[in-house]
Amino acid sequence: MPRFAANLSMLFTELPFLDRFGAAAAAGFEAVEFLFPYEHPAEEIADRLSEHGLTQALFNLPPGDWAAGERGIAALPDRVEEFRASVGTALRYAEVLGCEKLHTMAGITADLDRAAADATYLSNVRYAADRAAEAGRIITVEPLNPYDVPGYHLGSMRAGLEFLDAVDRDNVLLQLDLYHAQITDGDITRLIERADGRIGHVQVAAVPHRHEPGTGELDDHYALAVLDRVGYAGYVGCEYHPAAGTVAGLAWLDRYRDGGQR
Repeated sequence: MPRFAANLSMLFTELPFLDRFGAAAAAGFEAVEFLFPYEHPAEEIADRLSEHGLTQALFNLPPGDWAAGERGIAALPDRVEEFRASVGTALRYAEVLGCEKLHTMAGITADLDRAAADATYLSNVRYAADRAAEAGRIITVEPLNPYDVPGYHLGSMRAGLEFLDAVDRDNVLLQLDLYHAQITDGDITRLIERADGRIGHVQVAAVPHRHEPGTGELDDHYALAVLDRVGYAGYVGCEYHPAAGTVAGLAWLDRYRDGGQR
């Protein structure tokens, strides 16, 4: 049965960030994820996790200048030193938060030399993986669709799996966001089967409006059952925009709350 993590960058945004941990626990979540923790001291976040009995499932490495539209720097040839420093920052947070998995964002490379960006991305992710392995952490890579993030370096799940072959590190795994995967690849059942144990984290949202699972074109419940069948045992991040308030939209979780899928 899926284990769900509330994405606190998208859910419970009616509340200040640090208050969202308690709201997630009150709604029945046992784990949380979010994009970035770096505006708050790691110890402050760890206190909220401990207070509410929550597990930190995932967060992202620093993305560069998010407000200016940057979406990661791992594939940017002129930002290697900044990226490597960001790995250290993320690992320090991961240690304090007890977080096993870190997502490494590639960045937008549409206007860059593709070969140079490819080589930089490969080298940087290997560096991050080797540093993470020393700390017992896992690095994830997540392809993003070209409508939400035009020009993103890793543009399909198929490309993500090919990258895993190239990077050749046991602790680098695919972050399978079913929302992005449906848009970029489709054929979700066979995609999950092809991933063959290389899925490190899963996220879910309805396509095309990124609202609650079960409200779009993909049968999210069926896709989650396929993940169960292939043995995925990690968390499923609820990374969607509530259509009409977070708590009001959580009824979709009822079929999972009694210990089984209905």
